[in-house]
Amino acid sequence: MNALFSQLPAVDSLLRDPAMAGLLSLYGHQHVTGTLRALQQEARESILTRQQLPDWCADWPQATSQRLAQQQRTALRPVFNLTGTVLHTNLGRALLSESAIAAVTSAMRSPVTLEYALDEAERGHRDRAIARLLCRLTGAEDACIVNNNAAAVLLMLAALAPGKEVVVSRGELVEIGGAFRIPDVMTQAGCRLAEVGTTNRTHLKDYRQAVNEETALLMKVHTSNYQIQGFTKSVSEQELAALGTELNLPVISDLGSGSLIDLSEYGLPAEPMPQNLLAAGVSLVSFSGDKLLGGPQAGIIVGKKALIDRLQQHPLKRALRVDKMVLAALEATLKLYLHPEKLKEQLPTLRLLTRPPEEIAQQAERLLPQLDARFGEQFSLAIAPCSSQIGSGSLPVDRLPSVAITFTPRDGRGGTLASLSTRLRQAAVPVIGRAQAGQLWLDLRCLQDESLFMEVLTA
Repeated sequence: MNALFSQLPAVDSLLRDPAMAGLLSLYGHQHVTGTLRALQQEARESILTRQQLPDWCADWPQATSQRLAQQQRTALRPVFNLTGTVLHTNLGRALLSESAIAAVTSAMRSPVTLEYALDEAERGHRDRAIARLLCRLTGAEDACIVNNNAAAVLLMLAALAPGKEVVVSRGELVEIGGAFRIPDVMTQAGCRLAEVGTTNRTHLKDYRQAVNEETALLMKVHTSNYQIQGFTKSVSEQELAALGTELNLPVISDLGSGSLIDLSEYGLPAEPMPQNLLAAGVSLVSFSGDKLLGGPQAGIIVGKKALIDRLQQHPLKRALRVDKMVLAALEATLKLYLHPEKLKEQLPTLRLLTRPPEEIAQQAERLLPQLDARFGEQFSLAIAPCSSQIGSGSLPVDRLPSVAITFTPRDGRGGTLASLSTRLRQAAVPVIGRAQAGQLWLDLRCLQDESLFMEVLTA
C-alpha cells in the first residue's frame, strides 16, 4: 500500500500541470483545488479498501474535468418523459407555454409592479392583477393565489374554521402524494373534522344532521385521484350549496386538479369546472395551477369577496404566497384561456393530451428503424399500442390511446433490461420510460423533439 500511496501526485504539482490551465480558467483555483483534494481522498480510500488505485488515476486532468463538469450539472435536468403519464408529478407536471416562459424571463430581468399600484403610486396587492383575470374567467367575486392547492385548502380551513367543525363526506377524505391527507390538513389548520355518511354513500340529510353550533363550514372534496364505483351516492355541490344558504354556512370545494374548460369538447374525460361550481352557489373553490390548467405550481382560490378578504388578511397568507415568477407565468397562462380557439395550439398540456394516436403512430414508424439500428443486436424492438395516463393525481383512472416502442431483451434477462433503463437515464438528456412485463416501453405521446431524441440515443 505504501507503494500505491507514493503514486498519488501532490495537489500543487497537479495544479502546475499545463493540462489543468483550462480548468483553472473555467472553474477557478479554489473549485479545482477542492475537487483535486476530493479525488485524492477517494484514491486513498480505494487503496485502503481495495488495495488498488482507481482507473481514473491514469489521467488526473481528465478525471478532474469530468468531476467538475458533473458538479456543474444542474439538479433540475431536462428529460424525455416517455412514461405515458402526461402530468407527471415527479417530472414537474405541466409544461409551460411559450408566452408563460417569456413572461417569467421578463419578470426575472427587471423590477416589476409586484406590489406597486402605478395609478395611485403606492403599495398594491400582489394578487390583484391575477384576481381580476380569474374573476373574468370564472365569474368569481375575488381570487387568492398561494403556492399549491394543499396550501389553498390549509388557508381556507385556517382562516374560516379555527377551533370549529368542518363537515366532510367520509368518501371524500382523500390522500394525495406523500401521504398528505385531508384530516391531517384540518388538524394543522386548527379545525375539527366531522365525518358524515359512509365510504360509498352520503346523503344530504347526513350533512344536515351533522350541523350544530360548532359547525363553521360544509366542504366538498373532488376525488380526482381515485373513483368509487358501484352502489354509490354523493351530494352534488349545488345541493350542498343550497343547504349552506339555508343554514347560513359557507360551502367550500377542493377541486384538486381543476379545469377552466370543458374537456369533453376535446375528447377528454370531463372534469368539474370552478365557474360551474360558483354558479351553483359554492362559496369558495380551490384548484391547482400546474395540472389541467397547464400553468405553474400554484393554488388558486376563487369565490365570494368577503371570504377572500378573510383569507388575504390571515397570517398564513404571507407564508404561502407566491413570487413574481409564478405570478407572471400564471397570468400568461390564464390569458391563453381568453382565446379558446387557439388554446389547443398554444397550451402544451392540452396539445399533448389531445394528440391523435395516428400522429403518434407515424412518429413511431419514423423512429423504429433508427432505434433498431442502434439497439437491435441486444433487443427486439416493436411498435405497440398502449394507454397513456393523464396524470397520477389528475384523472388517473382514465386512459388515452397512444403508441409505444417496446424493447425486449433477446437474451430474456431482466438484468439486460435494467442495464438499458440505466443507460437511458444516464444519457445527456435522460430518457424515462416504464418497465412492464419484461419489456421497456417508451410511450411517444409526450415526445416533441425527435431530432434531439435520436441525437441523444445515438451518442
